[in-house]
Amino acid sequence: MKALYTAHATAKGGRDGQIKSSDGALDMKVVTPKELGGAGGLHTNPEQLFAAGYSACFDNAIRHIARMKKVEGYKDSSVTAHVSIGQIPSGGFGLAAELEVTIEGLDENAAHALLDAAHQICPYSNATRNNMEVKLTLHVK
Repeated sequence: MKALYTAHATAKGGRDGQIKSSDGALDMKVVTPKELGGAGGLHTNPEQLFAAGYSACFDNAIRHIARMKKVEGYKDSSVTAHVSIGQIPSGGFGLAAELEVTIEGLDENAAHALLDAAHQICPYSNATRNNMEVKLTLHVK
């Protein structure tokens, strides 16, 4: 792969520490959620960061395909990512994701075609394919 952009971020303290990007745009405390035995509170965690990145990237993939293919009727879209962490049968932990996608202005078939095309080009979808469960749920407006 020829890299077009490389992000740099450093974590110190694991799930109860600090994360910071090299440019300082991201600089925040991370805290283990209560559901995983941590303090929780108004701080982020790795699953929220993954959900934010995946949802933004996937929505951009939808918009890119709609532009490139000049999809008639496409008005807007949004993506909500639900990222879960849990134990896997072989030991250790794994992730699963559900992407709730809303596409406005298209009929069901056209929206599904756009969703499927986006799932093929999104870098997060390509990285997770065959590595974790990803469920796609489509809502058409």
